[in-house]
Amino acid sequence: MNERRMLGSDQELLDEHYEKVIAEESVCISDNLVYGKPETLTSTPMHYCPGCGHGVAHRLIAEVIDEMGIQEKTIGVAPVGCAVFAYNYFDIDMSEAAHGRASAVATGIKRVLPDRYVFSYQGDGDLAAIGTGETIHTCNRGENILIVFINNGIYGMTGGQMAPTSLVGMKTTTSPFGRDTHEMGYPLKITELIAQLPGVYYCSRVAVNTPVHVRKAKKAIYNGFKYQELNKGLSFVEIVTNCPSNWKMTPVESNKWLEENMIPFYPLGDLKVPKKEN
Repeated sequence: MNERRMLGSDQELLDEHYEKVIAEESVCISDNLVYGKPETLTSTPMHYCPGCGHGVAHRLIAEVIDEMGIQEKTIGVAPVGCAVFAYNYFDIDMSEAAHGRASAVATGIKRVLPDRYVFSYQGDGDLAAIGTGETIHTCNRGENILIVFINNGIYGMTGGQMAPTSLVGMKTTTSPFGRDTHEMGYPLKITELIAQLPGVYYCSRVAVNTPVHVRKAKKAIYNGFKYQELNKGLSFVEIVTNCPSNWKMTPVESNKWLEENMIPFYPLGDLKVPKKEN
């Protein structure tokens, strides 16, 4: 009992000493910070599930906007889906769009305000299902915007239904025995389709499940905004990510499953890059 009291007293003394050091030496000053929240992100706690890649993708977009100094000139468009509340997290002008229509809304905004940096942020159920028509034609016209496409192989917000990107054999609430190609067709590699369109200037597929992948994803997002600044046409960045809740896995398990199943089917890398000028 006496030992416990002594340990408790020691801890209290340590706590008091720590607080004194912090107060006297001003340890928490900007020069000492190595990691902080981007200015373009608000302080609103995110609603995304633990381990979800949406939060990382949001941060990367915010970091790029900060580093390019375009916060006051950027407009984002989010449709129905897990990212429906993106306007709560980005401290920029945001517009909501009907399900699947984000690229159409982004087109209108960019044409009316051509000096703005415009991007849409869309999931696979939104962009590659109900929004396929809008997506294909926006890309084919070469609208000068950035489309960020989140591919987690499933409908996230609505309860884990099969998406166009769900893998063969993947179990969802609408394919409880696994995706059967005879009845449900094959997974749609929409990024490969989009890369063939003449209006698309830049097209890349990245991931955010490892530090290396995160750095490459940030570079791709930067490229998309930079090419828009140069008025080059449409940029398309697919982010292959996980959905722990609807995959019925822990975050660690879902990242492993992504590495072993999603990425082999959706290989990472640039699908279309600008041609080198002579």
